[in-house]
Amino acid sequence: MPKFLFILFFSFTAFAQTNFEKAEKLYKENKFAEAKILFETYLKTTPNHLKTIEYLGDIAGAQKKWDDAITYYEKLKLKVPSSANYHYKYGGAMGMKAKSVNKFKALGMIDDIEEAFLTAARLDKKHIESRFALVILYLELPGIIGGSEKKAQKYADEILTISKVDGYLAKGYIEVYFKRYKKAETYYVNAHKIENSKETFDKLYDLYVKKLKDKIKASKLKEQFENK
Repeated sequence: MPKFLFILFFSFTAFAQTNFEKAEKLYKENKFAEAKILFETYLKTTPNHLKTIEYLGDIAGAQKKWDDAITYYEKLKLKVPSSANYHYKYGGAMGMKAKSVNKFKALGMIDDIEEAFLTAARLDKKHIESRFALVILYLELPGIIGGSEKKAQKYADEILTISKVDGYLAKGYIEVYFKRYKKAETYYVNAHKIENSKETFDKLYDLYVKKLKDKIKASKLKEQFENK
């Protein structure tokens, strides 16, 4: 390759890489509109760059542009069918779209949503997110089209074997869904004892304030968390 062509090629590659790095920085700063422009520009020069496609899908999801998100994630799962995370994100985008359309149209999407989450769970035995998504899905689906607490509990149990904290949160979620708030408290307390994080605090505090209407427990929990 002639020297000047090599220099030109190197300069172009460096410029493209800079665009990606700038876009990634903007994305991490939640400047999605600006990041999107740079990611789209970068994708024109490197159309098979998986991370760029994923970022564009994530931005579309953050902007609630579900059709765009579905398109990007579908590309990813077709390119790398062994990736649990791509199947999970595809199913998630499909699920969010289903919630934004009429019930008849949503009904026709359920099989694809379920299959995406099941595939993700099958591909990765430790993929918590897809299993939690299945917990939610089986709780929200009417029994006549496959929903059931038994199925939800099955995946909550699987989560429990992967992560005690996430398992307790999943179990608590089920109990809250069925308004069994005292049982939910037990699970959320167990999760908070293990991790004592903002997430576990928020779940337990929200339960005390909004469901159990227990101001004393809520106040005590808040004081302990703030003074940890």
